[in-house]
Formats: sequence, C-alpha cells, structure tokens
Amino acid sequence: MEETWLSLITDVGFPIAVTFYLLHRVEAKLNTLIESIISLPEKLK
Repeated sequence: MEETWLSLITDVGFPIAVTFYLLHRVEAKLNTLIESIISLPEKLK
C-alpha cells in the first residue's frame, strides 16, 4: 500500500508542482498586463 502512494506521488506530484509554478508566473504577467491596459487611457491623453 505504501509503495502505491509513493509511486502515485512521484508520478503525479511533479507535474502538479510544475503546473502550479507556471500558473503563478502567468498570473503575475497577467496582473502586469491588466495594470498596463488600465493606465493606457491616461498615457494617451
């Protein structure tokens, strides 16, 4: 039973960790993009 859990964590855990890392990076870039779009009308005046 313990070997099954270890195998599951090894097979699934790494892709989940990579996915969360990439989603965190994309979220930061989206926030920067949203702020840029919001400030665009002021810069165009």
